[in-house]
Amino acid sequence: MRRLLHLFLPLALMAVLAACSSGLPAKWMDSLDTPLWKGEMVGIRAAVFVPDGARGMTVSVEGVPFVQASFLTAVKGDVLDEKYDQCGKHTLSDCDSILVFDRIGNESKLDVTPGDTQYVWLSIRVPEQCMAGKYTGRMVIRGEGIRTTRLPFSFSVSHKALPPSSAWKFHLDLWQNPYSVARFYGVEPWSEAHFNYMRPIMSLLAQAGQKVVTATIIEKPWNAQTHDPFASMIVKRRSPDGQWSYDYSVFDRWVEFMEELGIDKQINCYTMIPWKLTFDYLDETSGQVCYLKAAPGSREYEEYWDSFLKDFAAHLRSKGWFPKTRIAMDERPLDAMTACLKVIRHAVPDFGVALAGNYHEELQADIADLCIRSSELFPAEILKGRRVGKQVSTYYTSCSEKYPNTFLASDPREATWLAWYALAGDFDGYLRWAYNSWTENPVSDARFRTWPAGDCFFVYPDGCSSVRFERLLEGIQDYEKVKILSSEWESMGNVQKLDLRDRVLNQFSIPNLAAEGPEQAISAARKALFSEPD
Repeated sequence: MRRLLHLFLPLALMAVLAACSSGLPAKWMDSLDTPLWKGEMVGIRAAVFVPDGARGMTVSVEGVPFVQASFLTAVKGDVLDEKYDQCGKHTLSDCDSILVFDRIGNESKLDVTPGDTQYVWLSIRVPEQCMAGKYTGRMVIRGEGIRTTRLPFSFSVSHKALPPSSAWKFHLDLWQNPYSVARFYGVEPWSEAHFNYMRPIMSLLAQAGQKVVTATIIEKPWNAQTHDPFASMIVKRRSPDGQWSYDYSVFDRWVEFMEELGIDKQINCYTMIPWKLTFDYLDETSGQVCYLKAAPGSREYEEYWDSFLKDFAAHLRSKGWFPKTRIAMDERPLDAMTACLKVIRHAVPDFGVALAGNYHEELQADIADLCIRSSELFPAEILKGRRVGKQVSTYYTSCSEKYPNTFLASDPREATWLAWYALAGDFDGYLRWAYNSWTENPVSDARFRTWPAGDCFFVYPDGCSSVRFERLLEGIQDYEKVKILSSEWESMGNVQKLDLRDRVLNQFSIPNLAAEGPEQAISAARKALFSEPD
């Protein structure tokens, strides 16, 4: 096993720290080159060399009340050999194992190993009412066998402000897995304890401006591909005389819980076209859960869904949720989508539909929320028409993309780059299939049997964020800032600034990312667009 150094600490700096064993060498690894806006949330990292005789370490902050220091802890990841498909099954022992300092921990004190380098995350959450100006503070490092060390930092705050994350324009859609939380903590799904454990985890998502609640209306919509399979949030009962009835109690509680946290713009219900085309129901004669095998276009398929869609729509209308609910599909072929849409339009003509998959021009006008692969772009005239019609147009990445991605082995700045790419492609936002589909023990090992480590989740148990998730959040905030500035420049007729924006965004292409990495384009874009006159 080897430690992944190039993502977190230049080797030259590592040598400098290792050579300075007399004191407690520490160095910032990131810089804040442009003023922060009021309401902005960013993080910077520090590397701290652990001296001989050290046994424990604590970190704190002096001078700025809205800055907090946390330890970064290492999580086991992998780098797949070329003989493995990134989206295929692989043997974990055959992969090159790495340790990545990705988890932003909540430990007040950390055991340390002399001779190692410990990494610290400094989280800056600028209050909305913060005064503009320069702020200076110190990160304080203490511990057993450690000489108290103060590492200074400074940043400036702009007079400009971001709106609350609930009002951000960026359409963030990271799919949630409540079943992972229940399994990890050993609690009954949908119990009060389950919701209590989910609250800090889903609150992080709300803080990032998440727009969509992920709901499942059948069992295993993705063929149990995750460590914790998804169950149906709606019980479908069939009586001895063939009549259908439906229990929405779990679905309602889940949606209400997410609404309480502020995730209340959209509900995506998966799915009418699962991978195995198998549909669950409770047979009241036997008392057993049964499964119907039916393909889109078949009589059995139409009968199963026609009754449900009509009843579900009526229930959603009674709750006031129908306008924001979508029947959602994931990477389904054109013929299956066409047959499915026919059933939906016959049962409930105005039911909203979502699709993440290949771009099908034949269908796009009928898809309220259409998310295409990162390798594709919407035709400009189509995108304009969708925006006029208030349809959502986003893009996604998955296990198949080497760049950009959010694996543990990815450069964390790629997560920031994703939002800049959304700006460059004129997308409304970004989707990824897994927010918290945890592995067996995600706190220490993110590797999985099918995809690269990190593909399954952004955040960790106990409401612990990650470097990757925080970098994604920073990119989303950049997106909002560019939108706000663009509106100002357009109202002023500032053609020079608008032309500069366009030139900056033209640098965000996947070939450029593969050739240069994310840092150069992001840093140049921020300096060009966010710098303020002295």
